[in-house]
Amino acid sequence: MKTLISIFSIIILMTQFSFAQSSTDGSKAKQEITQLSKDKWQWMADKNVDELEQLFDNKSKFVHMSGTWNKDREFEIIKTGSIWYKQADVHDVVVEIFDDTAIHWNRITLLAIVRGDEVSTEFTVTEIYQKQGKSWKLLDLTFSSVRDIHQIQK
Repeated sequence: MKTLISIFSIIILMTQFSFAQSSTDGSKAKQEITQLSKDKWQWMADKNVDELEQLFDNKSKFVHMSGTWNKDREFEIIKTGSIWYKQADVHDVVVEIFDDTAIHWNRITLLAIVRGDEVSTEFTVTEIYQKQGKSWKLLDLTFSSVRDIHQIQK
């Protein structure tokens, strides 16, 4: 009987340890955030504001080289094509999870049409997400202009 109780106790402890490991590691959440970011770039290229509406928090901010604005202004820019995010080639990705908040850094080469001119620019983009209910919401998207040798350290 003591052996059975000991085995049962060990199984319970191992189960609790494995759940603790998976939740603190956050690898599933990191994968989710990385996929969301990838989807976001495609939705922006496609000017798919319906999908972006679900992703962007109502209080989200967007920091560009020419200014900082809110979700409504970002949608206006996407819809009118004053900035058309044609293609984002992602070179590096780092994700950190802090409880219900995720920070996603990616180094990209962005091909865009800006006020009628095609431009290609190297950026490190910082995205901040918050888990709200069962879904992640983007709170902030910040473009930082960098040189092509810039690296994101893990």
